[in-house]
Amino acid sequence: MAFSPIRFVDKDKDKALFFATLRKRVDGYFKENNISKHYNASMIVKSVVFLSAYILPFIAILIFNPPFNIALVLWAIMGFSLSGIGMSIMHDANHGAYSSNSSTNYWMGHTLNIVGGSVFNWKLQHNVMHHTYTNIIDYDDDIADKLILKFNPHTKVKWYHKLQVVYAFLFYGILTLYWALLKDFIQFNKYTKQGVNTSTKEQNRVLWIKMFISKLIYWAVIFALPIFVFHIPFYQILLGYLLMQFISGVVLTVVFQLAHTVEGTSHPLPNVDYTIENNWAVHQMNTTVNFSRKNKWISWYVGGLNFQVEHHLFPTICHVHYPAVSEIVKATAEEFGVPYLENPTFWTALKSHVRAIVSFGKMPDLNEAIG
Repeated sequence: MAFSPIRFVDKDKDKALFFATLRKRVDGYFKENNISKHYNASMIVKSVVFLSAYILPFIAILIFNPPFNIALVLWAIMGFSLSGIGMSIMHDANHGAYSSNSSTNYWMGHTLNIVGGSVFNWKLQHNVMHHTYTNIIDYDDDIADKLILKFNPHTKVKWYHKLQVVYAFLFYGILTLYWALLKDFIQFNKYTKQGVNTSTKEQNRVLWIKMFISKLIYWAVIFALPIFVFHIPFYQILLGYLLMQFISGVVLTVVFQLAHTVEGTSHPLPNVDYTIENNWAVHQMNTTVNFSRKNKWISWYVGGLNFQVEHHLFPTICHVHYPAVSEIVKATAEEFGVPYLENPTFWTALKSHVRAIVSFGKMPDLNEAIG
C-alpha cells in the first residue's frame, strides 16, 4: 500500500475548542507552577536505575560467571530493565520529551540501540504512524495484526483467531526477539517502498549501513563477547537471552495493548478520499485508554504509559508530569462532553484486553459481510 496521508476534518467547532482550551490549561499549569515540561530529579533517578539494572547484571555475568540459576535471575532482571528503558527513557527521548536539549534527547533516545532496536524505524512507526493515525487499519503498525494475532475488527478473520486468547501471551513474548532480529530491516524496506520513509536513496544507504553496524555491535556484545572472550557456554547465553527477551516482550506488549486493544476503543475507517470525519484530538480520546492512574508503582515502572490519553495529546511532555496533567485533561473532557476512557486497575484493563481479543477472534468477517 502506497502511503496516502489521512486528514482529520470535523465541522463541530466545540471539538476544536476542546483541544485549544485543554492546551491552554496545560501550558498554564507549567507556567503557574514554574515547572519544566521535561525531566526532573525523579526522571534522572529512574534513568540511572533502569540503565544500571540492564548493564550491571550483564557485566556480572561476564566477570563472575555465576552458577546458571543465578545467571538466569540476572537475565530476568535485565528483561524487566529492558522494558523499563523502552517505556521510560528511549520513549520520552525519541518524542523530544526527555529534555529541552536536542543532544540529550538524541543520546538518551539511542538507548534503544543497546536493547537491539533502531531509532530511525521506531520514530516512523511510533511517532509518525501510530501517534498520527491511532487505531486506523493499514496506517497504525503498532496495532496491526501480528503473525497469527488479530488486533483490529476490520482485518480478515481466520479460524485460528478463535484460539488467540490461548496463545496470545506466548507470542507476546517473542515480539521483542523478532524486533532485535529482523523487524527493523523488514520495516525499513516496507516504509521505503510505501513512501513513509521520505529519505533519499543516498540517505537510506547510509541509514541502512548504520542500522546494520548497530545490530552487529549489539549481537557481538550479547553473544560473541561472553562466548569467545569470557568462555561462557553458548547454551547458557542463549537460554538467558531468550528469557530476557520473553520477559521484556510480554511486559512491553501487554502494557501497550492495554492502551489500545481493550473494550471501548474505536477503530475508525477513513473515507474514500482519505478523510476521518473527526477532530484529531477527539480521535485520540476515542482510540486510547488509561489504566491504573492512581497506582504510583505501576506509573513509575511503565513510564507513564498507563497515561496514554495524556501521552497521545501531549507527547512532548515528559511522562513524570502526566499524573498532574491527567486531572486537567479529565476535567476538560468532562466539561466539553468528550469521552475520557480509563480502566481503574491493571487487572481491570488486562481482563478488558482479554475480552477484546476474544471478541476479535469470534466476530464475523467484516470484509465478507461488506462483499
